Amino acid sequence: MESLSRATRDKIASAAHYRCEYCKTAQEISGAQMHIEHIIPLSRGGRSDERNLCLACAWCNSYKWVQTHGFDRATHAEVPLFHPRTQQWHEHFRWSDNGVYIIGLTVIGRATVETLKMNNEFIVPARRHWVEAGWHPSQIQVSEDARDR
Repeated sequence: MESLSRATRDKIASAAHYRCEYCKTAQEISGAQMHIEHIIPLSRGGRSDERNLCLACAWCNSYKWVQTHGFDRATHAEVPLFHPRTQQWHEHFRWSDNGVYIIGLTVIGRATVETLKMNNEFIVPARRHWVEAGWHPSQIQVSEDARDR
């Protein structure tokens, strides 16, 4: 596997505001190092260029693995997963009223939430604490979501 330069890693992380581009978890509160993830895996023909790289938390990266598609239970369809470089987060997802759960708004959003287990049994309790502490959702995320609407 090819190695990415420190400059490329830093550029991807900075552009993502040091937050997972799938679940929006902030690096500073996650307790785990973020990963540079290949949106289309190398094994599926993806490349190591910035258009195919994103910042992902350990949870999202481990559940995504080499997958590019997921299953939407509502439509019983296999659909592409969310692509952080070509799609807007707020068009496919929203936060529950209490800020703890990610809700898929589209077939892509629902399939991504399910496939990446974005509301898994470990992250949801952590998000509750982050919300109580006023750390989540981040001010950057709130302003980006408002700007994108």
